[in-house]
Amino acid sequence: MDTGTHIVMGFALGGLAMIDPIVANSPATAQSVLIAVVIGSQAPDADTILKLRNNAVYIRHHRGITHSIPAVALWPIAITGALFPFFPEANLLHLWLWTFLAVFLHVFVDIFNSYGTQALRPFSSKWIALGIINTFDPFIFGIHIVGLMIWGFGVDPVPTFLTMYGIIVVYYVLRFMLQSAVRHSIKSTIPEAENIIIAPTMRFYQWRIAAETKEHFYVGRAYGRSITIHDKFKRIPVPETDVLNKAKTDKNISAFLSFSPIYRWELVESDDQYEVRFIDLRYRSNDHYPFVAVVQMDKDLNILSSYTGWIFSEEKLQRKLDFLPNE
Repeated sequence: MDTGTHIVMGFALGGLAMIDPIVANSPATAQSVLIAVVIGSQAPDADTILKLRNNAVYIRHHRGITHSIPAVALWPIAITGALFPFFPEANLLHLWLWTFLAVFLHVFVDIFNSYGTQALRPFSSKWIALGIINTFDPFIFGIHIVGLMIWGFGVDPVPTFLTMYGIIVVYYVLRFMLQSAVRHSIKSTIPEAENIIIAPTMRFYQWRIAAETKEHFYVGRAYGRSITIHDKFKRIPVPETDVLNKAKTDKNISAFLSFSPIYRWELVESDDQYEVRFIDLRYRSNDHYPFVAVVQMDKDLNILSSYTGWIFSEEKLQRKLDFLPNE
């Protein structure tokens, strides 16, 4: 989920913590738990700082180790240990338990996005992405805001947030049902599809879709059960050539390939250089595919410049390549 949603989830969890008699009857525990769950709801995204280095590092590691099984165990210990000296009268066990729940929920809800997490590390580096909730979901964010406002007016937070989370559970079930219906429609439209990716949007009934068969890639949109195919590309495996093999050693290309499950590639040769592009097919927007990885090499296969990330115009991409040689 986005940062804003994680923040409001933290405050809501702090209100729900009043269901715990130990928290409700101890001001020190209640105060420390509220602070801890807000921090815990953000802690796994500490790896966002990697973006300051470059996109390749960020793409390869974001929602990786900080969302792993060891991290889910260690974040609550670190947060509890940091806060307890300021609240020595707080109940240490219950402070840790609620902090653990906040961290766990952060990782758990991220699994439902199309970006996903490596939540099973160190046992598996596979990205788990169920793709039923958009990174920012207006309904989930909005219902949290409503719940917090009701709490702010003095209403008991426990029934308020229990009701809210009950509604959210029903919402998730509905999203699963909608995604299943879309998948069935895609299989009816493209019976030979081998791999189907369905990504949510901010609109309840609209989904981005990408599918591959042995011969083609298909990219489109779904509205309810109605499927519209916008693009169809010949599926050409990446060949084992010197140019492509060298391109795959670049850190930006390597990071992209480690993350993207469905993409096409292009090779453009000019008089003095090669340009290789890998294009993620999941994020088509306004006839454009913004998530790409590009590497430029001279004729001796020396890497001159490379980039991976979100680009919405060719002009901006070329400026990035000129400004950030071999980023």
